[in-house]
Amino acid sequence: MPDPANVALPTLLTGPLLRRLAPERLLIWLVATRPLDFQLTVQPTGSAERTIVLDARACRRMPVGRHAWIHLLDVTMDPPLPVDTEVEYDLLWQDESSQQRLSTQLPYLCHSGRHRPAFVIASNNRNLLHGSCRKPHFDGLDGLVRADAWLAERLDQPEQRPAWLIMTGDQVYADDVAGPMLVAIHQLIERLGLFDETLEGATVADSQALYSAEHTYYQREELLPDVESSRAVRRRFFGGARKPIFTSAHAQNHLITFAETIAMYLLVWSPEPWQLVDMTEPALPAEYREAFARERGILQAFTAGLPRVARLLAHQPSLMIFDDHDVTDDWNLSAEWESTAYGHPLSKRIIGNALLAYLVCQAWGNAPDRVADAIDQLDALLRSVGPDGGLDPARQDACIESLLRFQGWEYQVSGTPHLLVLDTRTRRWRSERDPARPSGLMDWEALIEMQQALFDKPSVVVVSPAPMFGVKLIEIIQKLFTLAGKPLLVDAENWMAHRGAAQVMLNIFRHSRTPGNYVVLSGDVHYSYVYDIRIRHRREGPHIWQITSSGLKNAFPDTLLDWLDRLNRWLYAPWSPLNWLTKRRRMHITPRDPEGAKAGERLWNGTGVGLVRLDEQGRPAEIRQLDARGPEVLFPSVRTPEGKS
Repeated sequence: MPDPANVALPTLLTGPLLRRLAPERLLIWLVATRPLDFQLTVQPTGSAERTIVLDARACRRMPVGRHAWIHLLDVTMDPPLPVDTEVEYDLLWQDESSQQRLSTQLPYLCHSGRHRPAFVIASNNRNLLHGSCRKPHFDGLDGLVRADAWLAERLDQPEQRPAWLIMTGDQVYADDVAGPMLVAIHQLIERLGLFDETLEGATVADSQALYSAEHTYYQREELLPDVESSRAVRRRFFGGARKPIFTSAHAQNHLITFAETIAMYLLVWSPEPWQLVDMTEPALPAEYREAFARERGILQAFTAGLPRVARLLAHQPSLMIFDDHDVTDDWNLSAEWESTAYGHPLSKRIIGNALLAYLVCQAWGNAPDRVADAIDQLDALLRSVGPDGGLDPARQDACIESLLRFQGWEYQVSGTPHLLVLDTRTRRWRSERDPARPSGLMDWEALIEMQQALFDKPSVVVVSPAPMFGVKLIEIIQKLFTLAGKPLLVDAENWMAHRGAAQVMLNIFRHSRTPGNYVVLSGDVHYSYVYDIRIRHRREGPHIWQITSSGLKNAFPDTLLDWLDRLNRWLYAPWSPLNWLTKRRRMHITPRDPEGAKAGERLWNGTGVGLVRLDEQGRPAEIRQLDARGPEVLFPSVRTPEGKS
């Protein structure tokens, strides 16, 4: 195997990722080792090939290092492309001596028997893939690899292609990083010259000192902020045990710098950056060597699947939204968490760096017009880097301050049904009675804006990273821990945890001008389930389906989930008086049992990706979980209502 240090830099590092596609406009995201001028060729089935030369407006380039440039291709199509038709495409650019093509430079992006990648622009939003929680070092198969295999079987059936792959959160785990992954991140930073930064409030002066620090592997909690103002948080949430501001139980390798987070994105979506790094064990204390070896084995299996992940992302249009692990565990859980985290310069920088990376790697391709000002500000920061390769700290802090105030991460996709993607992290309803209590996932103003977006729509798909309707027993456990003053111990974030937010959400469902059919797509919880929901005592009330698919590469502990599932069925059976202790007593909730599960099981545990097909009225005609182990798990409809609650 060649020494990564001697491997020449490839032209293309990561991508292309197909993002928001429409007949009149294509958004394609990629990363290269130098700024490129592209031509795009497109050829719908049965039509002539078209070549579009991309000028500076259609191909925006942003440096994140000396040898790393993020490109967003924003291409206006005139005349528009056809819908429900396969469109082959290619990217061309000029090398030193010849013209190069995407299809020949990265042949693994093409399916067997095909010479170019292809996409389909769907005429409606009724066929959807969705999933969340893709942790590279989880010891399980990758749901995106499963999605690629499923798509490969249907290449000649454009009508079967999903309109979107919706990734509902935790596309990266910035707070839970394997030791070998952090080693690879640091090697990639060095090879690509990803930009350095100073670190105010840290025990090290700058990013280079951080990368070489004694505690940089498996001991980063020693480097994370642990200040006087967080002592009350520690006493309340952790019984006085020593705990830094960052609350992840796996913060030993928490990403800190902007460069680290950018490198993580490059490594989870493409095999190319892995040619430039290895996972040789650094000097480690003896107690971490076994963990390093175990994680390295899991990551080697993960990287083996990346060519198929890259192929999927080059064929399937995708939409994304953050959840906590894209930034840090328990992000904005409570007002007290916020005041502590944003009150320290280093913790604020860490959160801000993750948001900057989310902006340029995820949000930019969702709705570029909504984030245009933020992108311009980040571009100015990145182009002001001096010869020392370091970001200007004042400009960086100004960018972060602006992003922390930004209200526009949510977005919509018109069509049948209407798609509404929610931000449940940055516009929270803080508790007025007790700042330590969990905040509502959206504040009153954000919920009213949501209602306005829903008015007079016959049906809608709502993307909520956390389920709107979760497993009752688990929500009750979270509530009990919250009452005991320890919400962080059980990740007490759910829609029903905050009385005001829950009441407004339910009122929106009951409003006469909001849709008759709601499909709610969620992730977050590391297991999959489906609920059919009706509002009680209302003849024309809406029909709601909570469809949860999680995780792409993460799962709940099997034995614990089995017990929680069983206890939930016993304690909250239709006849149980405990149902009257919940905020959902005005609804009929009918769980769907997954086919192939043990008798009575309602929660499916296993890595994979969800598949939903909707009828013309926006009602689920088919709900499946494509388990990464192979089976397609159907959640059939229930004809006779059971399990009402």
